[in-house]
Amino acid sequence: MTLDEIKTQLQTAGVVGAGGAGFPSYAKLASGADTLILNCAECEPLLTLHRQLLADKSVEIISALSELGKALGVKRCVIGIKSSYKTTLEAITPVVAEFDNVEIKTLKEMYPAGDEIVLIYQVTGRRVDAGALPLSQGVIVYNVETVYNAYCALHRNKAVTDKLVTVACEVKKPQTVRVPLGTEIDELVKFCGGATVPEPVYISGGAMMGKIVSGNDTVTKTTNAILVLSPEHAVVKSKRRNPAIDAHRAASACCQCRMCSELCPRHLLGHPIDPARFMLAIAHRNLSDTEAYYNALYCSGCGLCESYSCMQGLSPRVLLDLAKRELRAGGIKPEVKKAEGVHPARDSRRAPVERLSSRLDLARYNVPAPLSGSMKVKSVRVPLSMHIGAPSEPVVKAGDKVTEGSMIAKPAKGLSVAIHAPISGTVKLVGKDIYIES
Repeated sequence: MTLDEIKTQLQTAGVVGAGGAGFPSYAKLASGADTLILNCAECEPLLTLHRQLLADKSVEIISALSELGKALGVKRCVIGIKSSYKTTLEAITPVVAEFDNVEIKTLKEMYPAGDEIVLIYQVTGRRVDAGALPLSQGVIVYNVETVYNAYCALHRNKAVTDKLVTVACEVKKPQTVRVPLGTEIDELVKFCGGATVPEPVYISGGAMMGKIVSGNDTVTKTTNAILVLSPEHAVVKSKRRNPAIDAHRAASACCQCRMCSELCPRHLLGHPIDPARFMLAIAHRNLSDTEAYYNALYCSGCGLCESYSCMQGLSPRVLLDLAKRELRAGGIKPEVKKAEGVHPARDSRRAPVERLSSRLDLARYNVPAPLSGSMKVKSVRVPLSMHIGAPSEPVVKAGDKVTEGSMIAKPAKGLSVAIHAPISGTVKLVGKDIYIES
């Protein structure tokens, strides 16, 4: 296939980043790259689906990676994977040997190894400037499930209709399940045996960067994990913090030790994000230091500052996130700023995942969550916006009969992808979501 044919197929099949913000995958396939990276760093504690999928579907994923690399004309296709993922490494090593344009780069067990900017530096030694795209350094990054979905689109003519999700923590049967898009979270947790605590709280994504969701929310193309926790768990309490109270606490307790900045992964790579300076401005209500607030736009939101670095238990991430939202609401976007030099002490300031997991009180949940097949559902509620860009445009109406895999929404103008029916059935309602019952 030519590059243009691949891009058309990925857009039509609805392939987007299977995690993060869900960037449409076809739009990443641009000229100017010399390196294609497969991200198998599994950034968050307890998340396992990417290493599991890569071990289980190594031939399909690595062949698709090689194919994408050749279509792009890149010099290197690199699998970035932690050295601790021994089972996966054993599975992929003989497969990689069959491809002359694919290699393996092992990474240390640290957080956030899966952050795109950190990963690129670890794999290539290149630093992406603050606010710039990876392509500016000749790099394109995809995660494991995204490349598997690309393989299915290119070689099986299969659209994205489901998602692998790890369900962990306070649940009877921790496991990684293939779930139809649009499945309610309550139904997924029930499939895994149900919660083991009263009034469970669901976190979609990881403990560090994930968000609290309700049981009525649904699985989307970017849902990687559902963590089931008690309302009293420290992670839940952290995510329910009140920014107004946190601002007052910063004023009364921040001693400017600068640990939040000294351990910030992006700061250590020379980006202008400086949580300590931001906290000082907040503490003194100093609105004249506009740069401290503006540089909040360069925060990756990894949460290391509040969950690992701060000895006072303050919440730089919460306040930085609020500042980012307010700046964006005001139409302010980050400019590209040249990254300064890498901090000379960076290698000694990396946060080990094991220690981070212990601090978050998650070590007790570090149990196997094996791949366990697929779940079936009788109804789904599929959002029309599961990706960055314009929401998909419905091509069905209430009363229409659809079959699994058939297109129910086409790509809109601009950056967008198609959406396909996760189950066969009847369309009951079309609005911001499409409701289907079997």
